[in-house]
Amino acid sequence: MNDEIGAAVRDVLARLTADRARGEPIVSIASADEAIALRALAVPKAGRPIAAVIDDAERVFAHRVRMDHPRFYGFIPSPASPLSLVGEMLASGYNAHAGSWMQSSGPAAIEQGLIAWLAERAGLPDSAGGLFVSGGSMANLTGLMLARDRMLPPGERHRGVAYVSTQTHSSVAKGLGVLGLLPGQIRKVAVDADRRLDVAALAGAVAADRAAGKLPFVVIASCGTTNTGSIDDLHAIADLAGRERLWLHVDGAYGASVALSGSHRALVNGLGRADSLSWDAHKWLFQTYGCGMVLVRDRMHLLESFATSAEYLQDAAAGDDTPNFWDYGVELTRPARAMKLWFTLQVMGARAVGEAIDHGFELAAALEEALRERPHWRIVSPAQLGIVTFRYAPPGRDANALDALNTAIARRMIDDNAGAPLTTRLDDAVVLRACTISPEATVGDIRAMVADLDARAVEMAGAGRQ
Repeated sequence: MNDEIGAAVRDVLARLTADRARGEPIVSIASADEAIALRALAVPKAGRPIAAVIDDAERVFAHRVRMDHPRFYGFIPSPASPLSLVGEMLASGYNAHAGSWMQSSGPAAIEQGLIAWLAERAGLPDSAGGLFVSGGSMANLTGLMLARDRMLPPGERHRGVAYVSTQTHSSVAKGLGVLGLLPGQIRKVAVDADRRLDVAALAGAVAADRAAGKLPFVVIASCGTTNTGSIDDLHAIADLAGRERLWLHVDGAYGASVALSGSHRALVNGLGRADSLSWDAHKWLFQTYGCGMVLVRDRMHLLESFATSAEYLQDAAAGDDTPNFWDYGVELTRPARAMKLWFTLQVMGARAVGEAIDHGFELAAALEEALRERPHWRIVSPAQLGIVTFRYAPPGRDANALDALNTAIARRMIDDNAGAPLTTRLDDAVVLRACTISPEATVGDIRAMVADLDARAVEMAGAGRQ
């Protein structure tokens, strides 16, 4: 059986590392009939040869969005490095239980050292700590639980108020709900012209809530909003949080990676003032999914909120320098997530990773430039943190017609497999949005995609006038 497993592993690796043609479907959604067949395939029957099951797995994974395709620009993609795949294989193959030092002292030492290095790059003090989690949602939940536990007396939690902006990621409100806050305890603050949290409006909301007998306790700032890549004024928000005794959580799931950039590091200088910070390696650090981090200014706060004991854990007691990461977060059983990022950084080196991040900035700038060269394309938010939003707006059409046209343009690009910028809404209008962080994409890819966009837009706009 071991020989058969070894052959299967080699087969899977060959498939995953093959130089696949760019002509593969960028977006493939199972049809109703295909979904019925796949559901039937999910039911186990008699055992089958490994090779046959691998072939079926290929059928299953054929129906997906290729988030790593150099012409996929929707959402915030995950252009994972093949090195992350190898790191994932190592972590899965050794299958270490990364909850306690006793069970995985090697991976735990790597996680401890890597968290310390990431915290230092973010500008946090020596007291900082953290752990690897599944992603930004869990990282946000972890940081917000610390805010609740540190800032709100248990009997007063019903009076607590959290502050977000209209551009804050939806996982924040979800996490606050998990922690017991009701919708009326989440205050949504306006953004300024640059779609950053309006600090004056925030100050006014805090003052009004205090006057109404509420207990403001946390403000959530964004470092790289999903819609536009905007970075809130972290220093100004930190100043206000200090004056008002608020916990500052920064959602840096996307943008915190700029802390490793060689050319744009200054954009995120305020990260070091956060009390807690979320950061996804499976976004702009090119890891496979399930690799996020939460960093906190004082690692002891994690222990105060999450440490537990049970008689069946007594053989795995932690020491001062031998952390049990199950005492730092929600999970007891957890994989060694840090190992794949460690593997990638060790092979590539920190400088090369920073250069790959800088490449995303360059591609976004090239996209904006190419769009400005063509008539009727309006830049809604300029290139920032690898994101541009834009809208095709030929004259003589009302807002609803332009919304429908831009939605159709995005759909046509996907149907033609020409590229995949997706849509969002800004200023109550449908806009196209591209996040250009694939290391495999080139300026040539970007300009070709704009030419394809423009050709389809002109054709569809003309057809719509007939």
